[in-house]
Amino acid sequence: MSTPQSGIFALGTASHAYLELDARQQSAPRELVNAVGSLREPRTTMGGVNLVAGFRPELWREVVPDDAPSRVEGFNHDLVGTDGYTMPATQHDAVLWLSGSAYDVIFDTARQAIAALEAVASLAEESSSWPYQHDRDLTGFIDGSENPNLIDAAELAAIPEGGPGAGGSILLLQKWSHDATAWEALPVTQQEQVIGRTKNESVELDDKPSDSHVARTDQDQFGKIFRRNMPYGTVADHGTMFVGFSADQRPLATMLESMAGLADGVRDALTRYTQPLTGAYYFVPSTQSLRRCSDL
Repeated sequence: MSTPQSGIFALGTASHAYLELDARQQSAPRELVNAVGSLREPRTTMGGVNLVAGFRPELWREVVPDDAPSRVEGFNHDLVGTDGYTMPATQHDAVLWLSGSAYDVIFDTARQAIAALEAVASLAEESSSWPYQHDRDLTGFIDGSENPNLIDAAELAAIPEGGPGAGGSILLLQKWSHDATAWEALPVTQQEQVIGRTKNESVELDDKPSDSHVARTDQDQFGKIFRRNMPYGTVADHGTMFVGFSADQRPLATMLESMAGLADGVRDALTRYTQPLTGAYYFVPSTQSLRRCSDL
């Protein structure tokens, strides 16, 4: 049986780092996969680190074709909405997501990983993040109200047995910058109309607008995903790291298309106050498949 990488489901961690990397030689993807597959989390009982590794889908398919899900593609083209609103494509070759109890262990492990991959990959994008008021993002609203519990999460996030990529997951990683000044100038009631939920209790509004964020990303319509979003940034420059996992790429892609208004010309109201800076899809192979890669 193939099992998903455990860090996907490691809730409650206080510090996170996202390292996106590019192969130094595009003709040598096998070396990159081998090197990433050889990385290990620190072996410690206290203050440990979870390591989740993923690859550009096309790169993984080239190296391990028998374990690559079909029709999964990188974020290779900008997604442009009907009014020109753009979600940029910033696809890289690999991603490492580190999470743990404190930033010092994340910092040290991240540096060690970058050094271990120095010969085959260069660091292209780095972000760090942390929880805010337990389970809220920097809009002040609870994030992940529709998330499944951990019992159901693996079934939604991991590709089922019996096909290529079993135990793996498709990750959508985006960095969204917030216009905090404009957002915080809105009355709470107007913020609730933008989100489609109440701010304090996170109760979905019965009369939510059709352009509200909840309406534009309705998982009952597009399909369930498992989100591990976190805030990022500084006091002056901050936002949300969208970290979404799914057994199928289509729910993730159609949600973005809906937010951009591609289907019906109605853009997500939240995008008036947030702007994506990055966008990439990664295939996160099963633990067993990733370990086998260290022997390639």
